[in-house]
Amino acid sequence: MKILDELTTGKLNKNQLVKLYGINPTTINEWIRKYERKDLMNTRIKVETKDEITRIKELQKEIEQLKKLLLKKDLDAMVEESYLEVAAEKLGYKNVTELKKKLNTKP
Repeated sequence: MKILDELTTGKLNKNQLVKLYGINPTTINEWIRKYERKDLMNTRIKVETKDEITRIKELQKEIEQLKKLLLKKDLDAMVEESYLEVAAEKLGYKNVTELKKKLNTKP
């Protein structure tokens, strides 16, 4: 079959063949089954060694630690901003930006 041969060569993928010949995508899969061309089916193979699994777990732990650190940093920034708001108010400034200007720091 011409279409399966074209798919085998790899010049065109299933989506391109569907558009080129105006056929239904499931038709190609039916032909693949009918003509026993399992090599053309989209299959996924996932191989994980013990080392890879261990590394994945380590990375997941690291991600969790980084999330916690980021949350802490965000909370620290919020607390700092709150302190500046209180200080600006108590010192009689309109807002934090005005206080920072007087202190010669970046807003």
